[in-house]
Amino acid sequence: SIRPFVLASFAGLICFTYFLYNFVPTGFVPEEDQGYFFTIVQAPDGVSLNYTDKIMEQVGEKMSKIDEIDGYFTLSGFGFDGNGSNRGFVFSKLKPWARRPGENKSVYSILGRLNDSSFREIRGARAFAINAPPVRGLSTFGGFEFQLQDRRGLPISALVENANKIMAAASERPEISAAFTQFAANTPQIEVEVNRDRAKALNIDVDDIFNTLQSYLGSRYVNDFVLGQRQYRVYIQAEGNYRTNPDDINKLYVRSGNQELIPLANLVNLKEFTGPQIITHYNLFRSINIQGNPATGYSTGQAIQAMEEVAAEILSPAFGYEWTGTALEEKNSGGQSAIIFSLGLIMAFLVLAAQYESFIDPFIIMLTVPLAIFGAILAIWLRANIWQAGSLWPLINNDVYCQVGLVMLIGLASKNAILIVEYANQLKEQGLSVAKAAIKAGQERFRPILMTAISSLVGFLPLVTASGAGAASRWSLGTAVFGGLLFATVLSLFLVPSLYITIKNIESYWRQGKVKE
Repeated sequence: SIRPFVLASFAGLICFTYFLYNFVPTGFVPEEDQGYFFTIVQAPDGVSLNYTDKIMEQVGEKMSKIDEIDGYFTLSGFGFDGNGSNRGFVFSKLKPWARRPGENKSVYSILGRLNDSSFREIRGARAFAINAPPVRGLSTFGGFEFQLQDRRGLPISALVENANKIMAAASERPEISAAFTQFAANTPQIEVEVNRDRAKALNIDVDDIFNTLQSYLGSRYVNDFVLGQRQYRVYIQAEGNYRTNPDDINKLYVRSGNQELIPLANLVNLKEFTGPQIITHYNLFRSINIQGNPATGYSTGQAIQAMEEVAAEILSPAFGYEWTGTALEEKNSGGQSAIIFSLGLIMAFLVLAAQYESFIDPFIIMLTVPLAIFGAILAIWLRANIWQAGSLWPLINNDVYCQVGLVMLIGLASKNAILIVEYANQLKEQGLSVAKAAIKAGQERFRPILMTAISSLVGFLPLVTASGAGAASRWSLGTAVFGGLLFATVLSLFLVPSLYITIKNIESYWRQGKVKE
């Protein structure tokens, strides 16, 4: 009597599963507390390395006040987008996970404290604490990387103007915690123009002029020498006091072919200007790399969508953008999960069809898979919006690990239906009607189904409550499998007998109709 209600509920559940799957935020690989993080320091354009060193000392003082940091080291003049005297980098190692339990001592809490409080007290430079990339080699930092491109060769000022508009608009979106770039377009520079005609008139080789500038202002390798049991390389360079002022170039001399010393002031012209120290290109176009992180409670998929909406609204027609790093991989893999899951369903169906030598029984069994999918996505949503509400931990979502769990659930959910369908077929061969065989099969297989499900759920429980390194990935996989298996086990006890009775009666009616024909 309740069979129509069960079948109607099943149909509604499939529709709701499709809605919930598209509603839950997507992601690629969750960020992890890997026991270390990075800090990017950017001082004003044109400052000296000594100025940056003093800023790095301030950053170090802020680091030393964080109890969870076990140690750190600083690099002045280094940057992932290019070296410069105004750039700095800090690598910070955290204490073991056992010594900093709880979210308040996690890397996510430390990043928040540094960016929202400590680093705001630093005057004369900007500092950003950033988590390590979830997968080494895919990107430089955690979060997303957005490559803004100049596709018509406009002046660099137009590219910078659009980048500033993008970052300002992105920072106002609730899905994005911060958007920034290390690109600088106002670095003071000096252009040295060699008067080649005058150099030729004075019998001076132009290469000698460049070698003189390199040797005194930069450095130049001379030779090696051995002292004790070690070998040393010798470089020459002018003392710092003699190369701090552009006018010091006028004090240098170069020897002509006539063995006369000619001052460089007679051979070069100095021109001061401001511009970018490093111009980067992406896919042949001049570009600016904009980095960002999703805000607390939002996924990378939502942050990427927000950036695309901002770009569509703000960007001028001459500019475009490309994704790189983990954001590019997430975009490329977005439509592949459905294909992989469909192939898994087809393979499982074909294996069952070969075993049963029929398409009807495998069809009944595979109809239980949507129950597991619904349970998995519902568990992900409940954990993200209820269990993790207001938490500092990364928001779990429909990422790669969750999708791996969905593929696993094809087999885990099918095994319960296999037990009922197989035993019902045996009872039917003994002379029982379809309805009685299905009901008795559900009753007889209730205990083994429950026992195997409980043992599997207990085995998956450590993934749901994981801690330490790789916890976020295990949460995503464990929550999806645990919720999907629990939901499929409970509902399959009611649904499979009803589906078996309905489909077998349809099959019997169809075969009788063919016999009459």
